[in-house]
Amino acid sequence: MAKKKKGQLLINFRFKDERIYKLLGLLCIFIALYLFIAFTSYLFSWQTDQSNVLRFSWDFLTQGDIKAANWLGRLGAIVSNMFFYWGFGLPSFIFVFILGKIGINTIREKPFRENISMFWIGFLLLLFSSILFDFIFHNNGFPYGGAFGKATTTWLLNFVGKIGLITLLGFMAFTVFIWSNNPNFNELTVQKVIQDIRFFFEDVFSGRIFYKRKKSRKRTNTTRSTSTSGGLLPRNSGTAATDNNTSTSLEIAGTELEITPNNPSGNLAPTDETPETKKGQLALDLEKKKRERPQTLRSGGDTEMEITAPEPTAIIPDDEPSQPNTTVNSDYKETTLEIQTDNKLHTEPYDPTLDLSSYEHPVTSLLDDYNDQKFEIDRQELEQNKDQIIETLLNYKIEIVKIKATIGPTVTLYEIVPAPGVRISKIKNLEDDIALSLSAMGIRIIAPIPGKGTIGIEVANKKTQIVSLKELLQSEKFKRAKMDLPIALGKTIQNEVFVADLAKMPHLLIAGATGQGKSVGINVILMSLLYKKHPSQIKFVLIDPKKVELFPYSKIENHFLAYLPGLDEPIVTDVTKVVHTLNSLLIEMDNRYDLLKKARTRNIREYNDKFVQRRLNPNNGHRFMPFIILVVDEFADLIMTAGKEVELPIGRLAQLSRAVGIHLIIATQRPSVNIITGVIKANFPARIAFKVTAKVDSRTILDTGGADRLIGRGDMLLSYGSDLVRLQCAFVDTPEVERVIDYIGDQRGYAVPFFLPEFHGDDDDGNKPGAFNIKDLDENFYDAARLVVQNQHGSTSMIQRRMKLGYNRAGRIMDQMEALGIVGPSAGSKAREVLIYDEVELERYLEDIKTRK
Repeated sequence: MAKKKKGQLLINFRFKDERIYKLLGLLCIFIALYLFIAFTSYLFSWQTDQSNVLRFSWDFLTQGDIKAANWLGRLGAIVSNMFFYWGFGLPSFIFVFILGKIGINTIREKPFRENISMFWIGFLLLLFSSILFDFIFHNNGFPYGGAFGKATTTWLLNFVGKIGLITLLGFMAFTVFIWSNNPNFNELTVQKVIQDIRFFFEDVFSGRIFYKRKKSRKRTNTTRSTSTSGGLLPRNSGTAATDNNTSTSLEIAGTELEITPNNPSGNLAPTDETPETKKGQLALDLEKKKRERPQTLRSGGDTEMEITAPEPTAIIPDDEPSQPNTTVNSDYKETTLEIQTDNKLHTEPYDPTLDLSSYEHPVTSLLDDYNDQKFEIDRQELEQNKDQIIETLLNYKIEIVKIKATIGPTVTLYEIVPAPGVRISKIKNLEDDIALSLSAMGIRIIAPIPGKGTIGIEVANKKTQIVSLKELLQSEKFKRAKMDLPIALGKTIQNEVFVADLAKMPHLLIAGATGQGKSVGINVILMSLLYKKHPSQIKFVLIDPKKVELFPYSKIENHFLAYLPGLDEPIVTDVTKVVHTLNSLLIEMDNRYDLLKKARTRNIREYNDKFVQRRLNPNNGHRFMPFIILVVDEFADLIMTAGKEVELPIGRLAQLSRAVGIHLIIATQRPSVNIITGVIKANFPARIAFKVTAKVDSRTILDTGGADRLIGRGDMLLSYGSDLVRLQCAFVDTPEVERVIDYIGDQRGYAVPFFLPEFHGDDDDGNKPGAFNIKDLDENFYDAARLVVQNQHGSTSMIQRRMKLGYNRAGRIMDQMEALGIVGPSAGSKAREVLIYDEVELERYLEDIKTRK
């Protein structure tokens, strides 16, 4: 066995009795308190006691007739004089902080290396402050810097001079500041400097300045980057010892119920392991023998159980910063998919939000919290379900070792551990029998639960809880999410907020029967993005064949919407215009790929990162590219009416558009194979299934069953790759959506909406620019030609806007100018090239046209 180093052995040494830590910690805190009182008193009594303590004599300690002015008597006067006069002066208070912090850390049994880091930082700060104080208050009577500060300052003044000492002190302070904060000098503002200084002192006083620095912190202008765990979690030390009589064990645990059934045959596997802990619950560990503890809950035979009850979900006050999560730490592995991982933020010298700098994000007070429908645990219901599950399994000669229940907003997950030798298929085949015995709305069996040695039985709660969108948006997990497109979908069965990144999905397919929550789910996704993103960062293309679901969003067309120029409404409802919009998105996609190729980047994040660092020239066509989210509310209606005209561009967008920041959300209430085709399924790895009526529909959506066993009203399954997560979708009502949209729409938006590239279908007028008679020139042709040449900008939308014409008429005029050689052919989203550069030349050309006409 290799020998450990002496320092490592000292750090890793631990006392067996934890009371020693408590006593040592209390001793450090007592000494710190003693020094604080003595030092504070010295500030007022130093002149009175200085004559007695300056030349130390044991008579001052031993003789009782000598009195000291210090609040702690003669010993306090001697100790404080030693620290202030012969030591480091006023910075000696740092010793108080270090001792107090060490005492608290020792009581909490924190790693000793934290104390070492804090000690060294405090000691360096002590030396620096002592020199600085003596330099500032040199020869001022009171020992501001102590003997150390006085001697060092005197030597430095003689060695480098006054100016040199000032420069040296400033350089030392600036060095420590840069080392601890790593500031970005490209964004050097007064507000940023003040914020970094505040963070620096927070790190100094918490001992984090060098400890746990695995990588540099990155901050935005308003928030400090932290982990998404939600804050510090206290230690779980709530277990009480049990004896052989009638003692009980009380411990903090999670949202779970643990049941240990006794085998009637008497051959039970050991079940003494403690239940897993989860958030916000109080677990009562009931004794195993009724004669030892009469109040133990029993249900049927000799079966005993552990019941855990969740605490009500805390609602954060409106528009106030949430407090750190002080919920008890959980050993339960939180559901984490690839689409939930955070992305890194980039520091941006160029800020695209400055074009709309006055924009304010919506406040959460616009949403309802549904506090009147708090979740309550019915212990009788849990016991009854437990009994029925055990009884049903025993009827088929299936023995189980342990049952553990996890209580969610709408369903409870019973995890059972079967006895050795029990086939999983036997339990899986009893799905209908268990549902019948429980009289439940529906159950779902997971056999086995991935990554666990248990079988899951999900049973609907008789009393369900509404998961409000307000609660999700106020959660620390959503607030601190550093994702490109964060969406708060709902809560898992462990009552955990589920936040996913749409940019990593990268497209989302939503399906389910009518009235099961699809439209609410779309609103939840849109509202999540509206609360998180600035109008310059994201644009929505909304397609609503039903014409009633997405119409409220038309009010924010100058903020967040993108659509074809010339449309009467920003929400696309006409099937013909849907086809044009999809093809226009294809043009936008191709244009973006051209820009990526010119910039030598692979995706939108790399491209925008180069652009905001001003490494791309806008004069070469480069621009900041917002994310574009295409939302189709009823995909089946489009397939039935347009067929391949819709399916082909949707398939091509799904295949190629991820890299350029175009993402698709498609919803349908007809999850049949002729609607959700193989091309669609292959390019939509992320799928949400609400309740469906048949198992074949569930397999069409998820490639597996389960959606037919959901209970409706927002109960859903999210499939991503091989992962399948059950969620309760958040609820947001139409009045809430309208309040948020009104809040955004009442603010100043962009002068012109975000127009998609122009697209002309085969049925459009003027699709063949050369096939027209010169006698059919529009009466506004000459004025439009002068407008285009004067501005050297060939755009249909400019003609439409400046001359107040309809889009079709402006398009025909543009095609006529192309046929006559005034402008070049269409270039997608770019303006057409103007082929005549001089107004005089244009007038001669127009006169020639009039002559020919």
